[in-house]
Amino acid sequence: MNSKTKIIILAGGQGKRLRPLTNNKPKCMVEIFNKSILEHQINCLKEFGITDITVITGYHSDKIKIPNINYVKNKNYKNTNMATAVFLAQEKLNGSVIISYGDIIYEKKILKKLLNERNDLSVVIDENWRNLWRLRFDNPLNDGESLKLNKEGFIIDIGQKIKNIGEAEGQFIGLMKFQDKGLELVKKHYEDFKRQSQNGPNVLNPKLSFECSFMTDLLQALIKHGIKLKSVPVNGGWLEIDTISDLEIYNKLYSEGKLSKLFNIKNI
Repeated sequence: MNSKTKIIILAGGQGKRLRPLTNNKPKCMVEIFNKSILEHQINCLKEFGITDITVITGYHSDKIKIPNINYVKNKNYKNTNMATAVFLAQEKLNGSVIISYGDIIYEKKILKKLLNERNDLSVVIDENWRNLWRLRFDNPLNDGESLKLNKEGFIIDIGQKIKNIGEAEGQFIGLMKFQDKGLELVKKHYEDFKRQSQNGPNVLNPKLSFECSFMTDLLQALIKHGIKLKSVPVNGGWLEIDTISDLEIYNKLYSEGKLSKLFNIKNI
């Protein structure tokens, strides 16, 4: 169905906040609802005919043994972040490419909406994020990030610290699609940013080394350089598994029959 679309899953993280579950395996292999996070993603992708799957590994890469998947090992995973890791799969960065964080699971409807988006650069955002954040955090502001849209639904600000809830019209869920001319523009600008940062402060985030830039740092820099990123709005239907507390909350809601308000297991 969408066999020409590829995906790169960024799954090299150590998952320090999921210890002891990640003492001997990467974050993406932590189990939730009887499967690993990565298996949930791959099963969803295959439902849409996506079989060109590349996983960027790092921490305990030997523990990921799912067959018929392309693997690229990030040997420097301790000193790099998402924005650098994705470019380790250069040979896959052409045509239409979905990029996914390795610590999320999502319902099929989200993937379908992203696949159907025609803009060259599209980013999934959750407009209903407050409900999930209130469950996960005592103060949603502690982990919330800015996200502002213009009237046409293009992102004009992303990934900055916020002082009030109103600064976030949604939250980036860690899922996006780059394709065609838009993808070529991203690659060109990334190389330009990298070159500029070699001779001075990191242009993506002066507080970090270039290699440790967050994906939202890259997206924000692209916006500042006139690149148009289309938002793909959803209302829930996904979960981030970042801490032991996250797992406990989701499992408790599931056992009480209350999880479906946020996330429907039958639809993954």
